[in-house]
Amino acid sequence: MRLSKPRIAPLTDAELTPEQAEALEAFRPGPVLNIFRTLAHAPKALSRFNSWGGYILSRRNDLPAREREIVILRTGYLCKSGYEWTQHVRIGLREGLTEGEIARIKDGAHAGWSPADAALIQASDELHAEQFIGDATWGDLRKHFSEKQCMDVVFTAAQYTQVSMFLNTFGVQLDQGLTLDPDLKGF
Repeated sequence: MRLSKPRIAPLTDAELTPEQAEALEAFRPGPVLNIFRTLAHAPKALSRFNSWGGYILSRRNDLPAREREIVILRTGYLCKSGYEWTQHVRIGLREGLTEGEIARIKDGAHAGWSPADAALIQASDELHAEQFIGDATWGDLRKHFSEKQCMDVVFTAAQYTQVSMFLNTFGVQLDQGLTLDPDLKGF
């Protein structure tokens, strides 16, 4: 985690204005995560953010869920977002990634991946470093994924780069009961 305390504190239910409470209704019932309680300071932005994020995490995103999580985890790791990484490790496990695969995501595309998975990780690396996927990596992606799925790789990496920027800059802290990956301490 880059910050040990929030710059913008997550709102408690007692602090919510009616507009903020309405923006958080999309995340109920159940506990509302710190990311959303923090973004509720800007309720109109939160509502629009939730629409796009909803696309990325839905079946309208043509990437299979496991492959989507590879892109999200690699992007979160490259952005040094402890919150993002921690949340999506749980989701990645649920979507079919193994603990070993999740650990290898940190090591990059040459860490014993299938050609399709390596292409996803390499594309995430290039988007992070250059905001562009080069021809060779694009060609590798197209061997394994449809044109729409390749678009969704870019959309997913872009969304989680943005999310990582929010989380890191606002100092969103882990939700109760979660533990930070030791490789992301001190960032």
